[in-house]
Amino acid sequence: MQKASWKTHLFKSLKISVTAFTAIALAGELGLKYSATAGIVTVLSIQNTKRETLKSAGRRWAAFLCAIILSWLCFSMVGYNLWAFGVYLLLFSLLCLCAGWSEAIAMDSVLITHFLTEQNMELFMIFNEALLLLIGTGMGILVNSHLRKKEKEFNCLAEEVDDQIKDILLRMSQWLPEEDRRGYTETGFAKLNHLINAAKSCAVSNYDNTLLSKSAEELEYITMRERQSMLLREIYGNIIRIRRLPEQAGQIAELIREIGQDFYRENTVKQLMDRLEQLLMQMKAQPLPCHREEFESRAILFYILMQVRQFLEIKREFMIRSLGLN
Repeated sequence: MQKASWKTHLFKSLKISVTAFTAIALAGELGLKYSATAGIVTVLSIQNTKRETLKSAGRRWAAFLCAIILSWLCFSMVGYNLWAFGVYLLLFSLLCLCAGWSEAIAMDSVLITHFLTEQNMELFMIFNEALLLLIGTGMGILVNSHLRKKEKEFNCLAEEVDDQIKDILLRMSQWLPEEDRRGYTETGFAKLNHLINAAKSCAVSNYDNTLLSKSAEELEYITMRERQSMLLREIYGNIIRIRRLPEQAGQIAELIREIGQDFYRENTVKQLMDRLEQLLMQMKAQPLPCHREEFESRAILFYILMQVRQFLEIKREFMIRSLGLN
């Protein structure tokens, strides 16, 4: 993991340095003043995904137009001095923060300082700053155009999530019918949470790196598994609460074992839901308990069965949306 992270950081550092160098060289070849600024703009324009890079560039151009107008008003009324720049910065910062353009404050203000240094806002200088911004944001967009969806990485993470949920289900089926559950712990839930977060992060990145034919299926899938994992933790807590073990515990444990054995991505869970409904009718037809402790335990078991039904319904709803099942 550390080796992969090191390689990722090295690649990103090389990408930033080479792109910034190219931007500065291009600005210099075009004879622009303050050509080094193009490199800084490029560094600030490189985001983690295509979508972020394009949105950031759009916000910075909108902010730049506002910065030109505000700076012209301030310099015209107060003069090309520090007081004028301070008034401009106050108004521009307020505008950007209200509009959600906070990342544009520093970048565009650096461009505006060139007017203060040159003591003028002639068309040539405005054109110069616009080209610096165009080169910087353009290089940022260009360098991120190679980013692609990491479908293989997501599929591997999703498979690990499914395997972890399967292990948790099978452990539940083993411990539910046991009288002594002191050895039954939350083992697996922390790892599952970590895997879900990693898969969700990958799904979001994949979504943001797809500009055309966007599909949120990966994100919807891992969100579905996240909802199921939350239910599993609740079921675990209810299993621990059972004091007296009714005979129905073995039946529910067998159902959970079947769910664990048939747990895979393409399963529509229809047969499992039919099996659950049959078990539910059997339990309703059984005589009521005679003792309070047994009544409480059977009530918890019934609630667990309802949670298992919800667990299956979450998957069923996802399959209906993604495959158009009935």
